[in-house]
Amino acid sequence: MKAVVLLNIAVSGVLMLGMGSVAIAGAPIPVKQDPPSYPADAARRGLEGFVEVEFVIGADGKVGTVNVLKAQPPRVFEREAVRAVKGWTFQPSSDGETRVKRRIDFKL
Repeated sequence: MKAVVLLNIAVSGVLMLGMGSVAIAGAPIPVKQDPPSYPADAARRGLEGFVEVEFVIGADGKVGTVNVLKAQPPRVFEREAVRAVKGWTFQPSSDGETRVKRRIDFKL
């Protein structure tokens, strides 16, 4: 069974919100979820924005494919968001693959 879960993450300097205390039925349980790095050039220029990603979590809890759905401003935060998501791990699931959507906000 494949599930789609939409959760938000705010990166303030790289502060992540909305992850720990709220349990959503069927939602993947994070084991390792390091926040993305704030791009140095974006910080110097005072840029803030967000990246919406969709990714697949395998039955083993590892992130597979990561796709950027939307980014604002374009071509600023995508690389760091994708790099971070690819390093995340979740508790293994007997439900098979799970498709997840997340919004990562980059705030100074």
